[in-house]
Order: sequence, then structure tokens, then C-alpha cells
Amino acid sequence: MPRSPLTLAALATAAVPGLDARSAHPVADPGDYDTAVVTDDDGARWTVRAPRSPQAGAALEAETELLASLQLFADSGVLSFAVPRLAGFALLPEGGRAVVHPALEGTALDVDSLRPGPGLAADLGRVLAAIHELPRSIVDDAGLPGYTATEYRERRMSELDEAAATGSVPTRLLRRWESALEDVSLWRFQPVVVHGDLSPEQVFVARGRVVAVTGWSDARVADPADDLAWLLASAPPEAIDSITEAYQLRRTELTDTRLTDRALLVSELALARWLMHGVRHDLDDVVADALDMLADLDEATRDDA
Repeated sequence: MPRSPLTLAALATAAVPGLDARSAHPVADPGDYDTAVVTDDDGARWTVRAPRSPQAGAALEAETELLASLQLFADSGVLSFAVPRLAGFALLPEGGRAVVHPALEGTALDVDSLRPGPGLAADLGRVLAAIHELPRSIVDDAGLPGYTATEYRERRMSELDEAAATGSVPTRLLRRWESALEDVSLWRFQPVVVHGDLSPEQVFVARGRVVAVTGWSDARVADPADDLAWLLASAPPEAIDSITEAYQLRRTELTDTRLTDRALLVSELALARWLMHGVRHDLDDVVADALDMLADLDEATRDDA
């Protein structure tokens, strides 16, 4: 059962000495967490997150290890944006811990507002490149997963096989995706540190630039296309070049000539993963949503067949 904002405020009070909570409101969290922003008697705002399952708790523990390393890169200026600065922990009755950090500056990214040029779109490209330039040791030290290019391609193939077994994926899409997965040249990439779960809710913006990135529990060493896919799929077409050009200029040794092609493929395969999420958890509304999007994609790519 989800925890109420009042319960989360009590956890924040227990986690941070001197924090006197005055109000709390829930925040939608894309992960398996209860999240709220708590305001204290001085007007300061704090974010508290508590896992809903042992699996989410383990992911949160790994994320806290990673955040300690990321903080060093943010403090030194290697990263141009802030990450959550952990302020305290509160033990949960069922095991695990809730974490508390000062609320991040900015508002969630409005992807539709992106425009071409040297502004926010280009800054997004540089932010993604900076993440991908981080040393993989910070992921290894946090106990988060790492993959080779071959292993990651095999994961994608396994995901597609699982989705195909439902009989719900349009045949033409299956052929399209199978052909791309069999194209070995598409999968020649250097694995890098990736955020792994980027979305508008994870990227905070102020003054026309990215000021903070949160939600690092799915970080791993994997395909850089994972972090580009959501942007290339959802950003206005006229802003895409500004994102990709800034990204390429910020990367020091980028030889991945098929990165954009693979990112577009990854954005399509996300629909199959969404379908499987609904199937595994018996979420009829999610399954229906995924089927509608698969049908739309099948129609949109009909001329590509």
C-alpha cells in the first residue's frame, strides 16, 4: 500500500536532524517508490523516497552509492548539472531505508518547448555526452550492471522474442526489428555509463538550461543509444540536429556511426517492453495502450517495409 505524504514527512523528520516538517505533497515517481516533497519550518524543500519492494530497496541502495561518486563530478564542474545530495536515511519497519535530499532546483523538462539552436536542446546534448564520458568504475563500484555490446544486443533479442510470443506485435514490426537486430554493423558500439531511465520527469530545467538530473537507480554500463532514444522519439524534429550535434561535439572519442539509427530503433523497441510490462503485471490499461502505440507505429512505418 502506498505511503501517505504524512508518513513520508515523518520519515524525512527522522532522517535529517533538525528538520521540522510543515507540509508534504506527493510526487509522481516513475520507479517503484513512494516520493514526496516536504517543506520545513524555514521554507526549505526536501525530497523523500521510500521503496515499495525489496527489489526497489536494493536499487535505491545502489543508487545512493552511485550518487556519492556523481556528487564529486558535479562539485568539480565535470558535470554541469546537480544530482541529489543525500542528507539522511530513515530505517523502514519492513527493512530497507528511505532516503532524503534537498529538493532539486528547476522544473521538469517540457520536451515540446525545445527549439533549434544553441539553447536548451544543445545543452541536453552536452548533458547526455557528459554522462557518457564518466568512468565506468563509478557504476562498477556501486554494484550496478555492465554489459558488452554483444551482451546488450542479445538482451534486446531476448526481449523481442518474449514480446513476439504474446502474438500481439504486428508481423511487419517484428520483421523490421528482427532485421535490425541481425545487422551486426548496427551494434558496434563502445559501452558507456548511461542514466538508463531518462524522461522529462528526471531532467530539471531553469534559465534555459539543464540544472539537475535525478532518478539514477537504472544506471549501468550499456548502450549510449538508451539515453538518446527518448529524446529523438519525442523532441520536435527541428530540434534534433541541435541535440545530436552538441552531443557529438562534447564526446571526445565518438566513433559510433550508427548511434542515431540505433537510438531510433531503441525508441521503437520501448513499445514492446511497455507491452511486456503490462502483460507481466496484468495491467490491462497498459497492454491496451501498448497495442494502440504498436498499431500506430506499424502504420507509420508501412512505407519502410
